[in-house]
Amino acid sequence: MARAELRAWLRLVLTPHVGPGCARKLLAALGSPQAVFAAPEAALVALVSKRERTALGEEPEGLDEQVEATLAWLAQSPQLASGRMARQVLSLADPAYPQMLLQAADPPLLLFAQGRLDLLARPAVAVVGSRHPSPQGRDNAYAFAKALSQAGVTVVSGLALGVDGAAHEGALDGGLGSTIAVVGTGLDRVYPKAHQALAHRLAEQGLLLSEFTLGTQPLQANFPKRNRVVAALTRGTLVVEAAVQSGSLITARLAAEMGREVLAIPGSIHSPHARGCHALIKQGAKLVETAQDVLEELHLESSALGAAANASSADANTCQDQATSVTSDEDPILAAMGYDPVSQEALSARTGWGAADLGARLLELELMGQVARLPGQLFQRVGLA
Repeated sequence: MARAELRAWLRLVLTPHVGPGCARKLLAALGSPQAVFAAPEAALVALVSKRERTALGEEPEGLDEQVEATLAWLAQSPQLASGRMARQVLSLADPAYPQMLLQAADPPLLLFAQGRLDLLARPAVAVVGSRHPSPQGRDNAYAFAKALSQAGVTVVSGLALGVDGAAHEGALDGGLGSTIAVVGTGLDRVYPKAHQALAHRLAEQGLLLSEFTLGTQPLQANFPKRNRVVAALTRGTLVVEAAVQSGSLITARLAAEMGREVLAIPGSIHSPHARGCHALIKQGAKLVETAQDVLEELHLESSALGAAANASSADANTCQDQATSVTSDEDPILAAMGYDPVSQEALSARTGWGAADLGARLLELELMGQVARLPGQLFQRVGLA
């Protein structure tokens, strides 16, 4: 994108009192941002209000600084193995702008991207959920995302702590479909800071995407906007774990409003993390137990994808045992524990084991990675053991 064109797009994005809807109306009538700012007053009267016309006639504060910062950011772009520059700014008029996002009611005027733009053209599934998932929820997010990626499906999420991060990691480890992180800040910032290493890996093997200009802080209002992009980029949204009041449910609602599928993994009736998923299922979301369920529901399976998905479906099957050094058939504690959080006292009552022996065995299972110790002196099976 040439400097003059970039400057015009940034000016349109940054102009106060001119929202995305108004901007798209102007672009539809006049063709380009340059034409918008060159248009005479008489041409604008029929399109926008007096307040908006006044705003369009004045350059927004900090425009030149933003232009220079963006050009410097682009100039410092690393080169991908394909030979393409890793950093790009895509406008609504750019052929590389994702077609799925163009179908949304309010697509961003600009997208800042770093990484593999080819992922925007691939079939994709959003994987979202709690920022504070249970150990099982985190493992499910990782396993489903890895299996979907191995099947050639791109996993989209929001780089948040918890389920989002686990989904990105699983998809990156799956390799084929990889993953897109839609963020609520400028791409020159990483939020949360705990995901610095993950963001670096995403920039190399996946894609970081933002509609926010460089320097944008992680403001609360940014994240619902980010969620609509997550939903719009995908054929469906999979909710792994979510409370009833949750940003993940906002993403699911936005997906449904766009005509996308909503899928949910069921959980324990005693877990607050599962209540949001159960509410979605009651409202018509597809209950899924494996990555294969997701592929079939979204009609993503082909002979090639199906072979990869079948080979990896055990990774994302929440109902079958995974081959481990200790299985529930071999260990009475795991068999008695089930899949819900449980206290040591309850386990003692179920098994008849004394406190000392039970405590020692729980510690062994914890060290082996089969059991997690939760707040409130509760224990829960980890992974698919």
